[in-house]
Amino acid sequence: MSQPTTTILAIESSCDETSAAICCDGNILSNVIATQKIHEQYGGVVPELASRAHLQNIVPVVDAALKNAGITIGRVDAIAFTQAPGLIGALLVGTEFAKSLALALDKPLLAVHHMQAHVLANLIETPKPSFPFLCLTVSGGHTQIVLCSSPYQLQVIGQTIDDAAGEAFDKTAKLLGLPYPGGPLIDKYAKQGKPVYAFPEPKIDGLDFSFSGLKTSILYFLNNAGAANVFKEEYTATKEERQAFIDANLANICASVQERIISILLNKLKKAAAQTGIKDICIAGGVSANSGLREALTKTGEQLGWNTFIPKFEYCTDNAAMIAIAGYYKYLKNDFASLDVIPAARVGF
Repeated sequence: MSQPTTTILAIESSCDETSAAICCDGNILSNVIATQKIHEQYGGVVPELASRAHLQNIVPVVDAALKNAGITIGRVDAIAFTQAPGLIGALLVGTEFAKSLALALDKPLLAVHHMQAHVLANLIETPKPSFPFLCLTVSGGHTQIVLCSSPYQLQVIGQTIDDAAGEAFDKTAKLLGLPYPGGPLIDKYAKQGKPVYAFPEPKIDGLDFSFSGLKTSILYFLNNAGAANVFKEEYTATKEERQAFIDANLANICASVQERIISILLNKLKKAAAQTGIKDICIAGGVSANSGLREALTKTGEQLGWNTFIPKFEYCTDNAAMIAIAGYYKYLKNDFASLDVIPAARVGF
């Protein structure tokens, strides 16, 4: 006689990706993502437009997730959704849809923390890290080192005190005149260049990060057209000289910026691993899709004897599969949410 199964429908709508996934006993059966292209013309995510797009996408995305998994809505045992953090209007769409569906089907709700889900994305596929493990979580809005003792015990032991690593990538791309989203383009051009410019590394005690100073140094460097590697406010170059410098050195600039951001991240991660004695090391979040970071983590792991774990690209950026796996563990613990649950734009672990 076959054992009963637990099937989770998960919904992700924290920013500009509308996603739905089906998880059965911890195994992802489908993961559908609808990307909102409308924001490209504005150079960044417009919250109101994101909310409207979620309203248009959520029904067909959920329907596609069910069909791709080969199940009907009646097979679902619980509804998981991103409750926080994120854009409040975008979160409202996913939250209210999940609540309405749970009420109509008489199924329990599973409220998931978006950043915790990014960490637990490392448990989607095998091989999986063993507890305890460390996870470097890097995205456009967050940069954290998380100590994971179990699926239910996640502790932030280091985080940015100002800007996130993803923001440093995006801001640099904007300064270089690259279209949105610029982070992947920095990665693309970095492969074609060499890190010939030595951008400064911030001196921050402990396991915390800082990227605001790096962003400022990049701004001054470009405004001076790279003259003598100037990283302070002098504004000696004309607008034409600045653009000519960027055009002639784009690949090397991208390679130099990317190398510094990666070195900042990995130096703190190495420090955390040394302090905790943990050898299972993971990355997560949108910036973990960066090929330079993935390669550098693998190389560092080989040098230091780490067991490194890197999720597939589709599980790095915002997606419902990570919400599903986080919801699955909540289901096992009977950690259900009530129908009066509300989304939150900002909330810690």
